[in-house]
Amino acid sequence: MFSQISRRNFVAGALASLGDFAFLRQLPPVSGAEVKVTPEMVQFHPDTEPLVRLVEETERNKLLEVIADKIRHGTSYSQVLAAILLAGVRNIQPRPVGFEFHAVLVVNSAHLAALAAPDTDRWMPLFWALDNFKSSQAIKANKGGWKMPALENGKLPPGAHARKRFIDAMEDWNEDGSDRAIAALVRHAGASEVIELFWRYGARDFRDIGHKAIYVANAWRTLQTVGWRHAEPVMRSLAFALLEHKENGNPAKLDAEPDRPWRENLQRASAIRADWFQGEIRSQATTDLLATLRAATPAEASQKIVHFLNNQVHPASLWDALFLTAGELLMRQPGIVGLHCVTSTNALHYGYQTSANDETRRLLLLQTAAFLCMFRQAMLGRGKLREDLKLDTLESAEVQAKGPQALEEIFTDLGSDRLLAARKTLALLENKTLDPEQMMIQARRLLFSKGRDSHDYKFTSAALEDFYQTTGSWRNRYLATSMFNLRGATEPDNGLVHRTKAALRA
Repeated sequence: MFSQISRRNFVAGALASLGDFAFLRQLPPVSGAEVKVTPEMVQFHPDTEPLVRLVEETERNKLLEVIADKIRHGTSYSQVLAAILLAGVRNIQPRPVGFEFHAVLVVNSAHLAALAAPDTDRWMPLFWALDNFKSSQAIKANKGGWKMPALENGKLPPGAHARKRFIDAMEDWNEDGSDRAIAALVRHAGASEVIELFWRYGARDFRDIGHKAIYVANAWRTLQTVGWRHAEPVMRSLAFALLEHKENGNPAKLDAEPDRPWRENLQRASAIRADWFQGEIRSQATTDLLATLRAATPAEASQKIVHFLNNQVHPASLWDALFLTAGELLMRQPGIVGLHCVTSTNALHYGYQTSANDETRRLLLLQTAAFLCMFRQAMLGRGKLREDLKLDTLESAEVQAKGPQALEEIFTDLGSDRLLAARKTLALLENKTLDPEQMMIQARRLLFSKGRDSHDYKFTSAALEDFYQTTGSWRNRYLATSMFNLRGATEPDNGLVHRTKAALRA
C-alpha cells in the first residue's frame, strides 16, 4: 500500500519533494577533518576516536557531506551511530536532562526510526541526528562549553568494591563518588549487572519530567547496537544526569515531592503477592484504572496498582491503562508535557520488560502510575485539561475517502483538526480497513521530511512502538492518540531535507 501512496501527488504535492530520498545515493567524496587529541579529555577506543573527532570538529554545513563520504568508503551504520552518541556524551553536559542534551537522548529514537524505515530511507534519521548534535553543540558552546574530563585511574575504587561504592554514592547523591565508582564498575562488572542498578535510579524521582528514565532506556538500547565497549563514558554521563536536582541541600536528607513516590513505593512493592505476574487479562480493570488515574494522587494510583495485582489482575491489563492514560493526557492537552507522558511511559515500560529483578519490576510499574499523576498535576499548572475527552469513550468519525486515499485524508487533517484525525484513525482501525503498519510507515516518512526537533523523533518512536505493547482492542484507541503529536502532510519540509539535497548537488 505504501509504495502506491508515496507515488501519489496528494495534498497539492506535499509529499512530492519527499520521494524515496533517492538523493541519498548521490554521496560525493570529500576530505576528512583533522583529528586532534588532548589528554585532559576522555578518550575513546582508537578505532572510534577519529570518527568522533570528525563529527565534533567538522562544520555543521559540511558534516553531512563528510559523513556521506565516510559511508561510501566503508564506515558502517553502527560506527556512525556510536560516533553520534559518544560525541554527545563528551560535549554536552547532561544538566538539565533535556534541552540541548536531547542530542544524546534522541539517538536511540533515531535508530528505532531507521530500523523501521525502508532501506532507501534508513540513513535519514542518522543524518538528522548528526545535524541535531551540531546544533546542540553550538548552543552549549555559546553557554560556555563543557567537555567530559578524563578520570585519574589511581583514584578509582577497587573493582571488588565498585558496586557498593556506586550504590552508596547514588543513595547519598554524591557526584564525585558516583563518577569514580561507575567507571570502576563498568570495567569490572557485566553489562546486565550495571544496568540493573540504573533501572532503579532512573525511576526514583520525577525531576526533569521523565527524562532520567528516558536516558536510562535509550542509553542501554543504543549500547546494545554499538557495543558495551563504549559503555564507560555513557554510564558516567548517565550517573551524573540521574543526580541532577535543584533543591538546596541533599535530596537524601529532604522530603522533596519528586522523591516521595519512590520512597513510599519501596514499601508498597513488598505488599504485592509473590506470584503477581500470574493473573487474568481484565478489560474492566483497565477501564477502572484509567478512570482512577484521571483524578488520583500519586499515592492513590500506586496503591490501586497493588490492589489490582493482589486481586489476580494480570499486569498487562494495568499497563494497558497506563499507556492509555499517557495517550489520553496528550489528547486532553497537546504539548510538551503531554508528549512526555508517552515517552516516559515507554521508557519505564522498557525497563520493566528488561529488568531481571522482581522488586525493580514492581517498582517500575508503581512508579509509572505515580508519574502519570504527577504529569497530570504539572499539566494543570499550564492550563486546563479537556474534561470532555476520554479515550475509552472516544467516538470514531467517518472517513470520506476510500482505499489508500483514506490514509492521505487523515494525515491531511492533522494540519487543521487533530481530534478529527484521531477519530478517523480509530474508525479505520476498528473497521479493519487500515493496516496499522501502513499508517506507521507513513508517519515515519513524514517524520523524516517534516520533523522539527528531538521531540518529534522521541515521540514517534515511543508511540508507534507502544502500539504493540497494548493488548486487544485497546491498541486501536492508543494509536489514535498519536495523531495529537505526529507530523502532518501539509507541513513544510524541514531544513535538513533541503540542506541535504543542496549539499549533495554541490
